[in-house]
Amino acid sequence: MSVRVIRPGLLTTVQDLGRFGHQQYGVSVGGAMDSISLRIANLLVGNASGSAALEITLAGPVLSFDHDALIAICGADLSPRVDGTPIASWRPVWVRQQSRLEFGPPVRGCRAYLAIAGGFDVPSVLNSQSTYLRANLGGFQGRALQAGDLLKTGPISDWGQAMIAELSALAGNQGRSEAKWFAGADLCELDLTPPVRVLCGGQFDWFTRASQQAFFREVFTVTNQSDRMGYRLKGPPLELVHPRELISEGVTMGSIQVPAGGQSIVLMADRPTTGGYPKIAQVATVDLARLAQARPQDKIRFTPISVDEAQQALRTQDATMQRLTSGLVLMVR
Repeated sequence: MSVRVIRPGLLTTVQDLGRFGHQQYGVSVGGAMDSISLRIANLLVGNASGSAALEITLAGPVLSFDHDALIAICGADLSPRVDGTPIASWRPVWVRQQSRLEFGPPVRGCRAYLAIAGGFDVPSVLNSQSTYLRANLGGFQGRALQAGDLLKTGPISDWGQAMIAELSALAGNQGRSEAKWFAGADLCELDLTPPVRVLCGGQFDWFTRASQQAFFREVFTVTNQSDRMGYRLKGPPLELVHPRELISEGVTMGSIQVPAGGQSIVLMADRPTTGGYPKIAQVATVDLARLAQARPQDKIRFTPISVDEAQQALRTQDATMQRLTSGLVLMVR
């Protein structure tokens, strides 16, 4: 069984939760920018939460299904349609063989995640199926999708088979049928109006008092020079008390570096494994998925959070994910 790419969209790649355990060799973790949306999309079609799915950026692809399929789209609202008819996100959708999935104007957010029952069957490289574009590693031939690509899918779980049977029976003569319920939308906040929560970085004290205050008081703009590696922000220049050299040290997704020019960079999924710029802050893990949905020219504010508060917020998020997982399992028993 397979999915055919008619048009690839702006940037569509195969992603999972990332490539862990190889940063000491200079290999980035990578993986989905918004891991929450990817996990939920997979759960909605009966896959393991970390299965390979498609990450779709702003302008989506046109895809054709060579077989009846169960899909779910989570994350950004990119106006998905099946054979010209809009379909809802955050729920399982059954589509008939030869149906075409396409996307319209982006309404909210930046990245949508398309999961299919059985997952996308691409080779695992260093224990991950995610695409690392800068190294031509993993995913589908190490690159973004192109017109004419044929993506194979894997075995469908019992949960997926049960949902396919239920939704296909409801479809009648239509080429699609979607569940009346939805799940998980409350876990992926697309609104960047609330400030992004951050912990003070390892070199926070290197910055002038005025720069520290400006970082939490002023608005920063995501520039057009932003991608999966990092977001370049435009805002008030952040200055050091004294010029200082930093020996390169480990960085992670959400590390906020400040180069010599004073304009900050938020490292994202395809970040390098080390960095030599001072770090003024670190985005709390619980807000990384929300930040991943930022578009160029979006406005961002930052607010401080303590380690204890960040850990509690992440525990709450994880508990909600666990309840969602358990609830979906019970639905087909």
